[in-house]
Amino acid sequence: MKIVLLESLGVSEEVLRPYVEKLEEKGHTFEAFAKSTDQDTLVQECEGADAAIIANMPFPDAVVERCKSLKFIDVAFTGVDHVGLAAAKNAGIKVSNASGYSTEAVAELALGMALSLFRNVPQVEDRCRKAGTKDGLVGRQIQGKTVGIVGYGAIGSRTAELFHYCGCDIIAYTPHPKDSAPDYVRFVSLEEVMAESDIVSLHCPQNASTIGMINEKMIGLMKKDAILINCARGPVVDYSALANALNKGEIGGAGIDVFEKEPPIPEDHPLFSTPNTLVTPHVAFATKESMQLRAQIVFDNLDKWMAGGQINVIL
Repeated sequence: MKIVLLESLGVSEEVLRPYVEKLEEKGHTFEAFAKSTDQDTLVQECEGADAAIIANMPFPDAVVERCKSLKFIDVAFTGVDHVGLAAAKNAGIKVSNASGYSTEAVAELALGMALSLFRNVPQVEDRCRKAGTKDGLVGRQIQGKTVGIVGYGAIGSRTAELFHYCGCDIIAYTPHPKDSAPDYVRFVSLEEVMAESDIVSLHCPQNASTIGMINEKMIGLMKKDAILINCARGPVVDYSALANALNKGEIGGAGIDVFEKEPPIPEDHPLFSTPNTLVTPHVAFATKESMQLRAQIVFDNLDKWMAGGQINVIL
């Protein structure tokens, strides 16, 4: 079989090479390419390929439809909204994802963002470098605060666990509450999460029901000193409404790792000029440990598919 890697997995050659050698020892061919968003280039790179490995770059229906030999798409990412699933389904192409590789990484960044915002870390760090003091920038503790988790899957539940360890009260919104959830989690409506929480942390997927879900109305329910963390998907939030609320002082702050598009983000984005706002270029999933785990899951997916089975099934 021919396998193509269409973008970097974020691991060293030393980590990648054993996986490739294992494939080559079994008589398969493996080719790796630099990331491209040009559709003609992607189709050319997939020519004759049985399986394609991608991460979070766009691989839309228009590309999938033209990859006539493709039988398996191995997505090195949890979300698959960037993949042409309709075309894959029509062509009988199997799709697997790398669910679980970034659970700890994303949860830790959500906690870190909340701590940083509550303690005014960017501002006091800047003040210190300018020979200033803490005057006017004394922060708050998160212990005893209410944390609202929107989306209680693997990442949402781990985020809730970390905040619980810090002494926070946990409420959560999910369309399908889990009976197996720990006693410290109380499931409520989305409106209650937004209104009662001191920290709202988003961990829901992007789909037709969640795009624009955190809109002007929902943001308007938040406490004046509450903060919003988004390490999920950018389109879940109406960022114009969020920027307006931040600029008016209607909420206390925001930590944003994902935007309407993948970075680089234009310098005139409204959240780049709002007060008490942390922005990062989609880094929540990316740690040394998570990238190594992702590679392992991706090649486990591939091995299982080539053996006639499938794990981490999307299609």
